[in-house]
Amino acid sequence: MQTISLGGVELTRVVEWHAPIAPTSAVFPTSTRQMWQENASWLVPDFWDPRTDELVVNAQTWVLRSEGRTVLVDTGLGNDKERPAMPVWSHLRTGFLDRLAAAGVRPEDVDVVVNTHLHADHVGWNTRLVDGEWVPTFPNAVYLIAKADFDYWNPANGHVQKGRMGELTVAQAVGGMFADSVAPVHRAGQAVLWEDSYRIDGSLSLEPAPGHTPGSAVLRLVSGTDRALFIGDLVHSPLQIAEPDCDTCLSEDQEQAIRSRRRILAEAADTGALVFPGHLPGHGGAEVRREGGRFALARWAPFARTQDGPVPV
Repeated sequence: MQTISLGGVELTRVVEWHAPIAPTSAVFPTSTRQMWQENASWLVPDFWDPRTDELVVNAQTWVLRSEGRTVLVDTGLGNDKERPAMPVWSHLRTGFLDRLAAAGVRPEDVDVVVNTHLHADHVGWNTRLVDGEWVPTFPNAVYLIAKADFDYWNPANGHVQKGRMGELTVAQAVGGMFADSVAPVHRAGQAVLWEDSYRIDGSLSLEPAPGHTPGSAVLRLVSGTDRALFIGDLVHSPLQIAEPDCDTCLSEDQEQAIRSRRRILAEAADTGALVFPGHLPGHGGAEVRREGGRFALARWAPFARTQDGPVPV
């Protein structure tokens, strides 16, 4: 089990899924082969497979034990979900709850669930299928969801998404994500739709970092002299530390995503905060430093590397 302490907060990484996901040219359309090759010494093999040009990612959850409460940051892919846009994530049967139990966490023990944003690979275990119905996986938890994302992805609001896939309603773009993983926790009265900022406790707080989605958020940890930033999908690959203007095809507003990424990387470099993106395999996170007018890797987070790691079974 991978656990470290940051001040008075205990942090455990629970990996649900680990695999190559897609060619970097598809995920990062503005990147060049030269960018990847110039950084290959620290991207290979954990984050990039140069033989296939594929991006390697995790789906994972961060478990924080803070001030007597158990907080989950993002909930991965989930079981039994229909994901037509990503068939590899459809109808999974992963051992996530067993891995969570191995970390000492039963579903009823969870006090707070943070969804850094509402994409299917960050909300999957919000719910599970029981007798044909989607019910909250964590029956005693408050689910913290940015109102901007809830409103944007709610099919009832009829928003239209324009961009990488043509003109689609958001319901078409995300499939059943909202219906199977978000609406059930809202109906159960367990969702808190926050705006502007939200303080969880004396060590943990949420703030907006829009761009990837309208409600994308960063969870800030400050405890003693330790600092950490859980940044969701502001970074999909460590390449974006060196090349922060390189955004993915997955952002709703790429220019805003770049601004949010630069702001958070600057804060991390200036404060010594560890940065934990949602999908990084390897050591899962990093410390960032300034290098002239650019950012660079200072050191990896003190977790064991995810290599061939847990995969769906």
